[in-house]
Amino acid sequence: MKLNQNTMLVGKKVVLVPYTSEHVPRYHEWMKSEELRRLTASEQLTLQQEYEMQCSWCEDEDKCTFIVLDAEKWQAQPRPPEESCMVGDVNLFLTDLEDPTLGEIEVMIAEPSYRRQGLGTEASLLIMSYGVTKLGLTKFEAKIGQENEPSIRMFQKLHFKQVAMSNVFQEVTLRLAVSEPERKWILEQTSHMEERPYRTRKAEPVTAPLSEQKSWNCPLPRPDGCMGDTSAVSSVCARLS
Repeated sequence: MKLNQNTMLVGKKVVLVPYTSEHVPRYHEWMKSEELRRLTASEQLTLQQEYEMQCSWCEDEDKCTFIVLDAEKWQAQPRPPEESCMVGDVNLFLTDLEDPTLGEIEVMIAEPSYRRQGLGTEASLLIMSYGVTKLGLTKFEAKIGQENEPSIRMFQKLHFKQVAMSNVFQEVTLRLAVSEPERKWILEQTSHMEERPYRTRKAEPVTAPLSEQKSWNCPLPRPDGCMGDTSAVSSVCARLS
């Protein structure tokens, strides 16, 4: 997340912000869902492990992790805590050492009441635009569980084509090659996007049993300096375990 630790992307329906310790408690609640863990191929973690995961992700240079916020709620005055605006996350994984122009995209709208309203589509387009203009990506890939038909249809609407199916992993692979016409289309779809610098509020102390606090890798209260920058502070059909 070093790549996007101080980047915020503002759209019409969603706002993408870096994944910080402020967001961990609600994210942890989401991942208690057996359905979400199944769809995202994730393991159930303790709250302690979730904090440790966030702290390690902030040092990664091969992924961009954003929390998806409800833009309307986020823009309310007085502005509410980001945790109360969270609806999901979106990620770009840059893990193909042989092809640095390829980004694997994952998106999750965790809040059931926000699904099928176009938030996942806009979140995907925003991070694709960011990947094309800031990271030099020319190809995107999405790996989705075979039973997750809504996500498959969403990526197909984003011009992705199925290129493989794995019966072993029960997933399909879709890919988009960003030709000049596709690049133009992505930028047209995200012409409303604003990129702003992201500065987190001072983190509140994290409440946890003393027995858990002693075993955490990052001391409490958890500073957003865990993002890798003491002055600035960024998850995945949600995240890889």
